[in-house]
Amino acid sequence: MFFHDWQGVLRVLLVGTMAYVALILMLRISGKRTLSKMNAFDLIVTVALGSTLATVLLSGDVPLAEGVLALLVGLQYAITWLSVRSDRIQHVIKAEPTLLVRDGQLLRDAMRQQRVTVEEIEAALRQSGREGLTDVKAVILETDGTLAVV
Repeated sequence: MFFHDWQGVLRVLLVGTMAYVALILMLRISGKRTLSKMNAFDLIVTVALGSTLATVLLSGDVPLAEGVLALLVGLQYAITWLSVRSDRIQHVIKAEPTLLVRDGQLLRDAMRQQRVTVEEIEAALRQSGREGLTDVKAVILETDGTLAVV
């Protein structure tokens, strides 16, 4: 239960080190966007990458080369490259920002559709140094889930 054999321990050490190096290389190749504030697509790819590397690390049935070649970071790079060049692909991959407050007035239909509460908007106002909605031009739900106060 706690220890099977030294071969398993050595495999985890060796494969873990090599997987770590491969992950760093993939993240450096894919660019800063991979580690920036994530939209839903980025989050899914990051979780899938972690799951793939965990499987490689803990399962003797999946070789390191196959896990590294799962191409998740490469696919993310390709999709983001395409989304920068195609409005159609960008629309599929990324959500649009949503206006939740306009000229100090709550847009309740938009809030309900995006499942944002008044309390969350008030918290965003406090974080931006505002006391209330009266001096707010807009509150926008950004594509990464943050609330921007204008």
